[in-house]
Amino acid sequence: MIRFEHVNKRYPERGEALKDLSFELAAGEMAFLTGHSGAGKSTLLKLIGLIERPTRGQVVVDGRSIGDLPRRRIPFHRRRIGMIFQDHRLLNDRTVYDNVALPLAITGMPNRDIGRRVRAALDQVGLLAFERAHPVALSGGEQQRVGIARAIVGRPPIILADEPTGNLDPELASEIYDLFERFHEVGVTLMIATHDQERISRMAYRILRLHQGRLIADSGNW
Repeated sequence: MIRFEHVNKRYPERGEALKDLSFELAAGEMAFLTGHSGAGKSTLLKLIGLIERPTRGQVVVDGRSIGDLPRRRIPFHRRRIGMIFQDHRLLNDRTVYDNVALPLAITGMPNRDIGRRVRAALDQVGLLAFERAHPVALSGGEQQRVGIARAIVGRPPIILADEPTGNLDPELASEIYDLFERFHEVGVTLMIATHDQERISRMAYRILRLHQGRLIADSGNW
């Protein structure tokens, strides 16, 4: 499903963020990506989502090397990926419903179908009753769940999450990880970047550990 082959990523102002990175993530696998701040976790996820492109090496998704994917094909690639961010990136002048509907509206999906998809996604994250609320009226945990609903509304086979519980208390973080496990159970491929060493050490999933842009450990039950 996802394969890195000797991938390097260099930024002109910061130097190398990733160095000779190679690993493979199977379809339906759930894995955690960890390491110190600046280790390269966010950069790795951005390469999969084609927010960035590799300097050297290959990033392969669904059997296709995406490093040279034409710009016009990038939106189609991203439709297969749900991205979840620590800071939610919600539009506060739009309702919860409108925030979740946005990825579908961009594709031109009919409103009737959008409504079904959005309400199904909100129901999955326990926020169906809040569809007409605005994000600023919600708690931090609820806002993060809106972000998750937006990521899954297109029913992508891949979910990438960048520090999705970094601003949440332990109880709310547990709820988010429970959601991720539910997605994993139905065959979604997940890669989750996190600093939460204690939590991921208790979960029986693969852990990829980065240090200064290099993969220094690849362990877990998979």
